[in-house]
Amino acid sequence: MRAILVAGGSAGHINPALAIADKIAQVFPDSEILFIGTGRGLESKLVKRAGYAFTSIKSAGFQRKLTPKNIGRNAKAVYYFLTANLEAQKIIDKFKPDVVIGTGGYVTAPVLRTASKAGIKAVAHESNSLPGMATKMLTRYVDRVFVSSSDTLKHLPPIQANRNVKYVITGNPLRKEFRKIDYKDKGSNENQSRTDALTKLNLKEGMTILSFGGSLGANKITEAVVELLKWEREQNNQSNQCKPINHIHAYGGNGKAIFEKLLLQNGLSAVNGRNIFSEYIHNMYTCITAADLVICRSGSMSQTEIKAFGRASIQIPWSGAAENHQYYNALTMKNAGAAILITDDEISGAKLIETVSRLYNDRLRIRLMEEKAKEMSEPNAAGVIVSEIIDLLK
Repeated sequence: MRAILVAGGSAGHINPALAIADKIAQVFPDSEILFIGTGRGLESKLVKRAGYAFTSIKSAGFQRKLTPKNIGRNAKAVYYFLTANLEAQKIIDKFKPDVVIGTGGYVTAPVLRTASKAGIKAVAHESNSLPGMATKMLTRYVDRVFVSSSDTLKHLPPIQANRNVKYVITGNPLRKEFRKIDYKDKGSNENQSRTDALTKLNLKEGMTILSFGGSLGANKITEAVVELLKWEREQNNQSNQCKPINHIHAYGGNGKAIFEKLLLQNGLSAVNGRNIFSEYIHNMYTCITAADLVICRSGSMSQTEIKAFGRASIQIPWSGAAENHQYYNALTMKNAGAAILITDDEISGAKLIETVSRLYNDRLRIRLMEEKAKEMSEPNAAGVIVSEIIDLLK
């Protein structure tokens, strides 16, 4: 199989494409795979690190708020869109793919549209509960649209009688390397998996909370987490404490200074036998295995990982996300009973302490949330997508 995968911008777009590519390579060892991205985003680094060929074309998104600055940006976006079609045509003519697969980002639309017009099979994957404008537009051109949940279907245009497009619920593909060490493969139970992960992290037994706000950090979450850490210290200092609390927090690339300042102001130590603080979480597999509760934004890949591991979560969707799509991601998990939703406007130290305290004293609810999250997981999403592509090419 000769496949072009198109993704750009965030890891939430790129990682599903990598998972699909991995599955294609597994099913078709002689396959040839080429990635297309913008060249300025994460895609070039992540794709090259994964060992796949990569080429770039210029692309930019349209700004909805009309300001003098944004008018200039939109003019550039129009120019890029027109040139992107020409660049995409050259790449497609040279590579001669059997299928073109897009997983999101501004670069996706012109490439899939060009492929479709050239008579090449084209498919799109939408990882969010609320599909973006590009996905909605592409339903007029592509042969398949793969979606993360049934909620996504509510926001897609109805299938026209003269179109052969098909909507398929697949979930979000997760790269196999994220699950490469499964403690349960050793025949241990879930509790033992957590214990093994805690040992690996040099943490003691106890309720373990994992929190992060994205790669750049989220100061509102960090500020609330510091107040939560103060409450946790009080719980751990109680003489009759039988449920001590561990906390793993990533403050992000822009959050180190404010996090350290807040720790100092609240009399908290950065060195504590029950806490792990870092800029990024490089060992997410181990941390999420150890966690009883995850506090995070509502990006599609964070949710995919939470579902895959069956973890209870407090979702704090970023209000600045395009079309507020993170809110709809969080709402899907909340409605399934798998998560608690706190909006960006609501989040505060007091609100977070109140929510965590209720869960801290209601372990049964945490276990029920874990079960609901696991039920939402689609462990073979990449396999389903590749199977659909095979049927399409037949």
